[in-house]
Amino acid sequence: MSPRLRKVTTASGATAVQIVRKHRGKVTVLEHLGSAHTEAELTALLAAGDEKLTDYGAAEQLELELGLPADTAAPPRARTVVGSRSSVLIDAITESWKRLGFADVINDNAFFRLVLARLVEPTSKADSLRVLAELGIEPPHHNTFFNCLIRANERDYRGKIAENCFSHSVATTGISLLLYDVTTLYFEAEKEDDLRQVGYSKERRVDPQIVVGLLVDRTGFPLEIGCFEGAKAETHTIIPVIKTFQDRHGVTDMVVAADAGMLSAKNLKELDDAGLRFIVGSRQTKAPHDLATHFRWNGEYTEDGQIIDTITPKGVKRLDPHRVKVRREPVWSAEEHPDAWRVVWQYRRKRAMRDEQTLNLQRNRALAIIDGDKPGKKARFVKVTDEEKSFDEKAYERAMKLSEFKGYVTNIPAGTMSATEVIGSYHDLWHVEQSFRMSKTDLRARPIFHRKRDAIEAHLTLVFAALAVSRFMQAATGESLKKIITSLRPLREFTGQVGGQDITFDPEVAGEAREIAAELMPGRFAGH
Repeated sequence: MSPRLRKVTTASGATAVQIVRKHRGKVTVLEHLGSAHTEAELTALLAAGDEKLTDYGAAEQLELELGLPADTAAPPRARTVVGSRSSVLIDAITESWKRLGFADVINDNAFFRLVLARLVEPTSKADSLRVLAELGIEPPHHNTFFNCLIRANERDYRGKIAENCFSHSVATTGISLLLYDVTTLYFEAEKEDDLRQVGYSKERRVDPQIVVGLLVDRTGFPLEIGCFEGAKAETHTIIPVIKTFQDRHGVTDMVVAADAGMLSAKNLKELDDAGLRFIVGSRQTKAPHDLATHFRWNGEYTEDGQIIDTITPKGVKRLDPHRVKVRREPVWSAEEHPDAWRVVWQYRRKRAMRDEQTLNLQRNRALAIIDGDKPGKKARFVKVTDEEKSFDEKAYERAMKLSEFKGYVTNIPAGTMSATEVIGSYHDLWHVEQSFRMSKTDLRARPIFHRKRDAIEAHLTLVFAALAVSRFMQAATGESLKKIITSLRPLREFTGQVGGQDITFDPEVAGEAREIAAELMPGRFAGH
């Protein structure tokens, strides 16, 4: 059935008008138009609904659904819709922008509108004009947006945003633990340049790309973002981003957690030399030597969840092989073990089952290649000797033996942080991964259509700001950004003209939408 208008009496005694659709006996509310407290407001609201129904292709249903006699309706010239806007959503985003302090340091309405449009519906700069118009905001000329991106670099908007993000994190979560990860953003371009280069892509693409490093607090709130050449190795990005963060805020006492991709002897030394503490995922290939004492005294048996706190060499040089003669694992300290780091290993049966399934799939693929059932591409566990292929049984058994272990390398003594706390801190890394997923899906950081480095940097500043606002809104409400947008966007404020006078009325905000709005705008909805 086509959409129709419906009048509903609210708890406050007002008359709400909604656009609804009835299908198979179920009524679905498509849009809340607002609530009227007087006959004049109701007349204007019905006029707004009349025009909205035209958009829905069902204006002819107006009098049928409401049952209004023709003589009670205001004449067409007396009831005219002047305009409408998604006031609740716009005000919620504006309030979040202010609560983060961004409005105090960035006096640029065009930049804020770009952030707002990106939060609501990520799209190109030019198409953001459509998004703003649909929200009820008069869009500026498209050149205004491109000029504001030039200002973003010239006036260091990123630095100002980063300062306020830092202050917010210190006041809420604290920066004792920071999380770092990288991603790649690709371009719709055929040729490479000094920045946009073909490199290792997490999505296995062959397009020119850039590498983006993101530093967040333990809740995933963004603190620093860095842009690097597309062919740059991940391990070469963490130090510049952290040093920028340190120089900007004068921070020295913090713990940095990153995955195994950041694990290089040079990185760990630089972090340690800078006085920073770190927790980095260890590569599984190091397990046999690190756990040599455990295997010597316990065999291959390990209890589910068992933690082994030991040491690992800083570089390629092996540790003293005679240490396995002592059953007790060494307690790491910088003074007693200058050539080693502390490493915590944990055995999890659930991880072992998952990894073993993967290894068996790799084993089957290797055997199929050896038997000639599959093309002879390079595959794990395929050993080639004098052009003859055979299955590497020892490598397979070694991988199966180590599949259940996960290692965590750190320079934090056991007296400062227990092994359990080390593992827990590392597992907070899912927050930075969540932020990256948001920046690439909810906020559509990619693909990027800019060509010059200044424009690309400005685009990342925009994404950085939008990511901060979105994380703030999610933390305040406990809801996803998508849920916030879909709940608040339909709530529109209408302005109608009755008898030559403009009457503006707010939408009826109730139920779940009201709870979300109250968290984002407590002063406006408190006590209602």
